[in-house]
Amino acid sequence: MTLQKRIAILGSTGSIGVQALDIVKRYPNLFKAHVLTARKSAQVLIAQALEFQPKAVVLTEEAAWKQAKEALAGTEIQVLYGDGAIEETLHWPSIDLVLNALVGFAGLGPSLAALKNKKTLALANKESLVAGGHLVMREAHNVGAEILPVDSEHSAIFQCLLGEQAIVEKMILTASGGPFFKWPAEDLKKVTKAQALAHPTWDMGTKVTVDSATLMNKGLEVMEAFWLFGQPLERIEVMIHPQSLVHSMVQFSDGVIKAQMGRPDMRLPILFALSYPRRVDFPEAPRMDLSDFRSMEFYEPPTDRFPCLTLAYQALKTGGNIPCALNAANEVAVDAFLKEQIGFVAIPKLISGTLEKIDVVSNPSFSQLQDTHCEAWRVAQHLLLSC
Repeated sequence: MTLQKRIAILGSTGSIGVQALDIVKRYPNLFKAHVLTARKSAQVLIAQALEFQPKAVVLTEEAAWKQAKEALAGTEIQVLYGDGAIEETLHWPSIDLVLNALVGFAGLGPSLAALKNKKTLALANKESLVAGGHLVMREAHNVGAEILPVDSEHSAIFQCLLGEQAIVEKMILTASGGPFFKWPAEDLKKVTKAQALAHPTWDMGTKVTVDSATLMNKGLEVMEAFWLFGQPLERIEVMIHPQSLVHSMVQFSDGVIKAQMGRPDMRLPILFALSYPRRVDFPEAPRMDLSDFRSMEFYEPPTDRFPCLTLAYQALKTGGNIPCALNAANEVAVDAFLKEQIGFVAIPKLISGTLEKIDVVSNPSFSQLQDTHCEAWRVAQHLLLSC
């Protein structure tokens, strides 16, 4: 008899969290939503709590917490408040797996807490590895905890590597290219918020969708791959693949390339991470057919028009706290773009300007990364005022 996995879903009201709960709903014998967390989306979290009956929910904004506490009064669901409460729940022995679907630097602390408590970590929060990859991988190694990638690209590489003993020659992360891949440089100056949020193949949150349009998302994923799979940076490549059918590839030392393919549906890598090491039937997932293979295209990334990818490679080469600073500056830049304070092409300029003002710390502690995040945020905000 298969034991039901009890899952803490951090960021259950976001895109990944909602799709993860769809998986939980489809497989009630396999998964139980044990803890759900959100920042301020009280109404969505209340509805989720009433449907899935977790042991606890956590909100990190006080007004939202009070709203949820009132709405869930009379139920057996604990309603907890604050970032500390998230990490507190990760101590519970009743949790089998933690799905970290938080957005931004805020996800690093919970990732470290989950690993410290020897929980299996299904990681959708890329900033955990971007900002603190050395800390995350060290903690996982020290306690023997497992990290399962949820991003479609890293799930693909993980699946391609299963059972392999061969030497990896290169890993090829595919990118859709976003909506502007073929746009001339002059037209990129006129990109609107609505255009940037109209992703051609994936349904994602607003921040990740803009990152996909700038190719910063792929730069962050290069950093993730560097830490997750222990390959040198020169063996990690990016290819634009507009159809998003090949989710990533690995080339081995005999020249063979393995690719993981499927119609774009984030529920598939989520399900794989939640059910690993099993591969669970998913009859609802769309299937590829032979006609899909005739339409596949691959291109080199146009870094001249999309400098965010180059900035990410440079930050990883510099190392230390600089990827953390890049991530913070990008958060400020994307937020400013979504608020229509800056244009699309100003995003990499703001990031680059911020990095020029950050001192390098070669082997930062968690508190030093917190300081770097705050400093880069402050610098980027200051530069934003002069835009």
